[in-house]
Amino acid sequence: MQGLLRRLLPPLYAARPAAASAFLAQRAVPALLRLMALRPAAGAGEGEGGGLLSAGGETPEQGGLENVQQKKIFEENEKETKQMEEPRPADSVDSLMAEMPFVDTDIEDKFIMHTTSELNIKKKRKRTTGKEIEEDTERKKKNKKQYKPNYFISLPITNPEINRSIQAVQDAVIQKDQRFSKAMVHAGSLHVTMFVMHLSNEEEISIAVGALSDSKDFIEDLLKGKTVDLSFQGIHHFKNEVGFVKLTENDHTAILREIAETMKKIFQEKGILAGEERDFKPHLTFMKLSKSTPLRKQVKKIDPNLYEDFKSHYFGNEILHRLDLCSMLKKKQPNGYYYCESSIVFESDRSLSFNPGPPEALCTASF
Repeated sequence: MQGLLRRLLPPLYAARPAAASAFLAQRAVPALLRLMALRPAAGAGEGEGGGLLSAGGETPEQGGLENVQQKKIFEENEKETKQMEEPRPADSVDSLMAEMPFVDTDIEDKFIMHTTSELNIKKKRKRTTGKEIEEDTERKKKNKKQYKPNYFISLPITNPEINRSIQAVQDAVIQKDQRFSKAMVHAGSLHVTMFVMHLSNEEEISIAVGALSDSKDFIEDLLKGKTVDLSFQGIHHFKNEVGFVKLTENDHTAILREIAETMKKIFQEKGILAGEERDFKPHLTFMKLSKSTPLRKQVKKIDPNLYEDFKSHYFGNEILHRLDLCSMLKKKQPNGYYYCESSIVFESDRSLSFNPGPPEALCTASF
């Protein structure tokens, strides 16, 4: 009986097994018994022992017995009809059945359709979700490519002493492994990156030039006539893929960080996508694997032993006197320095003997 109940009323049985059992006992079983009582018995058509049948195919004794049975069934049906018309509790089996979505439909067919529909919806949702993820990934790649940094604010290295020391390190590395000659930064390109940005067109370049010009007054107010003297000493790396000379941590590097943050805010207020999420870590790059794709296929890491002799070497000092707006993609200048859109120059009491040269010779505009 329990197997029949599960087959006929699977959702009802799963939700309310006790109510389903009551329903079967109250409604289904009595009806089934009454149908069986009305069905002709095996061998109908002739009386027992070959007795004569009545005009309806029955013996007089059988006819009288069935009349009594039919009268009893009729009375029971009439009684159940009256009971069905009476109000039932909200939690009765009939009320529960009336709330089911398949009340007027074949139970098994509706349940199968319902299950299949759910599976189709889940499959469709899965396909849609996969498509949405794919589209989101493509959109992020497109945005990343579209807004990839192509300009930066550069603090150029102009002290010949620093240039000579870095050249010595590069020569020592190449002497140990000739392949790294492709990874070296040209002496004319040496600089400290203040922050990067993306400029989409000439209009945005013009806005960035204006932001750089506006930065000069803020920086001079910040400096108050003081000189920013940056000391370069020691070598470190980023994931053994980039080799750089470190800046000595002191009050001057703290001021440089403050300058970078001030400038970045000025650019951002003008709508320029400037700066990165990570903290500003001033450094002087002298070699990096990304300069050569063939080299990256051959070498995955830069062995620190290649520059071991210079790990604590003092490279020299650079006084902040100029900041440039440079392009990463435009053709470099003959001296190896980046294409420069504009510069700001600071007056300072230079105690060093070197002459950095006029900024006008490097940039198309200077302030």
